Amino acid sequence: MWNYKLCLGTSSQFGLPTEEQIPLFRQIGFDAFFTGWQPGAPIAKWREIADSVGIEYQSIHAPFSKMNAMWQEGEAGIAAAKELCDCLADCAANGVPIMVAHAFIGFKDHTPTQIGVENFRTVAEEAGRLGVKLALENTEGEEYLAALMEAFRSYEQVGFCWDTGHEMCYNHSKDMMALYGDRLIATHINDNLGIRDFGGEITFIDDLHLLPFDGIADWAGIASRLDRHGYEGIMTFELNTKSKPNRHENDVYGDMPIERYLTEVFKRACRVAALRRK
Repeated sequence: MWNYKLCLGTSSQFGLPTEEQIPLFRQIGFDAFFTGWQPGAPIAKWREIADSVGIEYQSIHAPFSKMNAMWQEGEAGIAAAKELCDCLADCAANGVPIMVAHAFIGFKDHTPTQIGVENFRTVAEEAGRLGVKLALENTEGEEYLAALMEAFRSYEQVGFCWDTGHEMCYNHSKDMMALYGDRLIATHINDNLGIRDFGGEITFIDDLHLLPFDGIADWAGIASRLDRHGYEGIMTFELNTKSKPNRHENDVYGDMPIERYLTEVFKRACRVAALRRK
């Protein structure tokens, strides 16, 4: 048995409105959920539904389409930082303790800038003021994550969100927990098949978000790394039911009735949790 709460991210791919996914997650057995965010998202309504069925609102995933703008001078960077601050405000207003954010989006640029660090500093300081944790996720652009984790090393409100599948493709299976596991505050647990291109070129098409045990991840090793770094928080899973363009790995999920799929997700989540020491 295990002593960890299990969480699943809501998704437009699941074919139900978010307000229907939340009680269904609870019925299936999950202890918590997270959602995405956009301006005007009904966070208060989702909070109310969560409270009514007794499920935790674990985090909000900030939008990431403007993340490369965060590293640029001028109005675009300011606007991107404001969007993240607006998301933080919704977290704080609705008692959601963590905002997950990407450090960067894209595969061509590899040079963090000081203006980018300062734009993120605005967000990090607002997180501290509001009492919300800012969890920076490993994605493409490892250099940008490294720059932020170093710049905000002394910020108690800034930590790491470990995406196990991203590590296998975007990070070339580098042990990201060895770098940031001591600052882990959230997880995005999923399986993957690594990098398909023999030359090692990564693209978003490699990021599959498969169910645990459907890819090539070392699940005993993942559990061991969580234990090694003393992570006692909620185990959060982020999964897709739709395949990436010209790929078909996720097709089987989309063919399942949603209740059957979510039950299978819960079973796999329990298997991962049971690999841990307690």
